[in-house]
Amino acid sequence: QVQLVESGGGLVQAGDSLRLSCAASGRTFSFSAMGWFRQAPGKEREFVSGISRSGGSTRYADSVKGRFTVSRDNAKNTVYLQMNSLKPEDTALYYCAAAYTRAGAIVVVPTLYDYWGQGTQVTVSS
Repeated sequence: QVQLVESGGGLVQAGDSLRLSCAASGRTFSFSAMGWFRQAPGKEREFVSGISRSGGSTRYADSVKGRFTVSRDNAKNTVYLQMNSLKPEDTALYYCAAAYTRAGAIVVVPTLYDYWGQGTQVTVSS
């Protein structure tokens, strides 16, 4: 069983930065690919970024490429999402998720994730 707790969300202005954190319980964190997703009101949950078990591979949605950076610290059981140059369209509830998978893999499809956090709200005003 893995529990995920996100933090770091808030209300910011366009152009500002935020860093989201996702702390995981359990000893299987290093065996899990991690992902960040977001869901805006009235929209489906969408993939934002993913990172492989070791952190050696990452992937981003086109909408955040060049602005967001995902990283992980397996010693701290934590994954991060650094968000720069935020835009109003980035406003959403952000979730982290964990997926047991092979080394090097990045999981994009939300239904393939095994565990989810409760989410942290990010609101970007114009």
